[in-house]
Amino acid sequence: MIDPNPEQNATGSRLRITEIFCSLQGESRSTGWPTTFIRLTGCPLRCGYCDTAYAFKGGKWLSLKEILRQVDDIGVSHVTVTGGEPLAQKASLKLLAALCDREYQVSLETSGSLDIRDVDPRVARVVDIKTPGSLEQDRNLWENLRDLKPSDQLKFVICDRNDYEWSKQLMDEHHLHQRCEVLFSPAYSQLQATQLAEWIVEDRLPVRFQIQFHKVLWGEKQGV
Repeated sequence: MIDPNPEQNATGSRLRITEIFCSLQGESRSTGWPTTFIRLTGCPLRCGYCDTAYAFKGGKWLSLKEILRQVDDIGVSHVTVTGGEPLAQKASLKLLAALCDREYQVSLETSGSLDIRDVDPRVARVVDIKTPGSLEQDRNLWENLRDLKPSDQLKFVICDRNDYEWSKQLMDEHHLHQRCEVLFSPAYSQLQATQLAEWIVEDRLPVRFQIQFHKVLWGEKQGV
């Protein structure tokens, strides 16, 4: 990738980073693609099914220039900025724009509790809707629904039948599948994937079923 502004001053653009690594994308419409993951540290939520609690604290402060150098060294075209909650760090907006400027295919994984309006429009935003089973339903920022674009994706992590029915009702009320792609994923170790698949097929629900592909391959190993 060619840097269009190699001498750009990154002063004031540091981010706290838990890890940067290359793996296969395990979720969203880019499942299966070799992807560079930039995992930012910190999150204001505490979802009951969270599998990245190790990113709540710690991490290492890196400049934007250092982060971009590591991404360039990995050398794959897909990049996902995740967390934690990336948007909790304001400089993440600069990072997302800089990655797009370098012509990476960039996606953002965000909890849906923070405003997504200022995210670079070139970024594919994967926005969680927190179900009752997450224990963080009250943290959903419903205004985000008005800003959805066809290139975005909404993700519902389903813990049980109540979550499923709640998510169906929300989809119907807001016509969500007409705004962007909707993903239903079973909460790992809480709901059998086959059970969720059967509900979706039975109801002919206009959603994409997904599982966490990386966990099928590597279990709960960190950094994959």
